[in-house]
Order: sequence, then C-alpha cells, then structure tokens
Amino acid sequence: MSKPQKPGQQPSKPGEYTERGPRGGEVRNPRTVTIESGDTPLPPTQESGRTWERIGPPKPNKVTK
Repeated sequence: MSKPQKPGQQPSKPGEYTERGPRGGEVRNPRTVTIESGDTPLPPTQESGRTWERIGPPKPNKVTK
C-alpha cells in the first residue's frame, strides 16, 4: 500500500487512486480516478477528511470504433 495523499496534493506517482476514509479505511461508494504523468493535483474527495490512496498503475485506454 502507498501512503495516503490529501486532495490538492501533487500525486507521488501516476496510477489508479481510490478514495479512503479519514483513518485509511474503506468508504462506501468510493471514487476512483486515473492520474497520468503531468496531471494536475489530486481532485477533491466526496467528503472532507478523506484521502486518496494509489492502488496500482494506470489502466490502458480502450479505444472503440
């Protein structure tokens, strides 16, 4: 597991980030965001006090025709 990061912070690495509770626990209906290299700071969470935790590398984009 990676260290939790607050909304508005610059992400430590690109990847998939999920929303965590104030003490690092799981939350109901968490948001998951993909952060690419060069992206802006982490977005706001659904409630104050929550953090973002990196759960893996970025997922590849699926291109449909």
